Amino acid sequence: MKIKLGVIFGGESVEHEVSIISAVQAMNKLDEQKYEIIPIYITKDREWYTGEFLRDIESYQDLSLIKKYAKNVVLYYKKGAFWLQSKGFFKRLITDIDIIFPITHGTNVEDGALQGYFQTIGIPYVGPNVYSAVVGQDKAYMRDIFKANELSIPEYCWFYDSEYQNEPEKVMKKIEKIKYPVVVKPATTGSSIGIGIAKNREELEKAIEDAIQYDSKIVVEKMIPNLKEVNISVLGNHENQELSVIEEVLSSHEFLTYEDKYIGGGKSKVGGKLVSQKASKGMASADRKIPADLPKKIEEEVENLALQAFKVLGCTGNVRVDMLIDQKAKKVYVNEVNSIPGSLAFYLWDPRGKDYTELLDDMINIAIKDFKKKSAKTHSFDTNILEGFSHNGLKGMKGKFRK
Repeated sequence: MKIKLGVIFGGESVEHEVSIISAVQAMNKLDEQKYEIIPIYITKDREWYTGEFLRDIESYQDLSLIKKYAKNVVLYYKKGAFWLQSKGFFKRLITDIDIIFPITHGTNVEDGALQGYFQTIGIPYVGPNVYSAVVGQDKAYMRDIFKANELSIPEYCWFYDSEYQNEPEKVMKKIEKIKYPVVVKPATTGSSIGIGIAKNREELEKAIEDAIQYDSKIVVEKMIPNLKEVNISVLGNHENQELSVIEEVLSSHEFLTYEDKYIGGGKSKVGGKLVSQKASKGMASADRKIPADLPKKIEEEVENLALQAFKVLGCTGNVRVDMLIDQKAKKVYVNEVNSIPGSLAFYLWDPRGKDYTELLDDMINIAIKDFKKKSAKTHSFDTNILEGFSHNGLKGMKGKFRK
């Protein structure tokens, strides 16, 4: 019997379209001998839809047609199973689901919000749990955790938009202790959205104004000189991990931009050959060199730091760890961990002999094993401490609830 796999994507996020690309790529690579694939698309206004045609990328050229032809659904537990049920006056059960595979990017979907819902109703799901999803999305939390665990990271600070609006000079002085140039980032966006570089106060003010359009929390960090950006993927859980090859990310800008990542036309150098990308293939569209050309010592440091970052954030599934290298100082820094990376970083596993279908299968198996282990833990008690508790016990509390 096939496993009924609900692949969920989209959502109210600035990375909405990126999520669609990643999910459609994955659905077309899943082993259909093992899985019955059920697409679940979340619109930008948070409505859920399902339908076989949602597996086709061309279906998203006119989003209004999806609302017309797809089934508007909700997910909930009923009759001992998890079901997608149609909305409206005449409700009916569409299909049951065994496990959810979130392929979402950005706030409201990748940041623990969906994971919390799945965990609350009890359905198994692939990828990060609530905790690692939250810190994997929040660059301020993430850096604080890295710093507490003494991982190598660039000098940084963070602040709320209200602090900047109320006391801009105080925030500026805090930032300028780091010294220019600096990188300004919204704390919880991905795909390089809202990121800017500042080499002086005027540019800093503009970068902050741009960033606070996307988030209430802003991270500013020292820009690493003589920069080389590399990425590596880690697959596993807290017990076991595998490492992909390392890629060098190439960009015509001072850092990898949204356009570099997703607006097609990129080229990849794989095994010495330059491969052209004519249309956007998610993160697979970025210019890159695989494997990265690194000295052995630096390569080992990247791998070691990636494993440390994976473990301290409590990651599960397949993550991409982005690194910054000061080539002159020969020093490696952790930039961030992407708990659900664009295109699920499948292109980093091919050189290891693990194709996309096998990678997806591994991620699902990790989720199933983790769910079974977690289910064996104690989460509640059979005893009811309220049994025999009389109404008289509430009398002394009545005044507390009066307006």
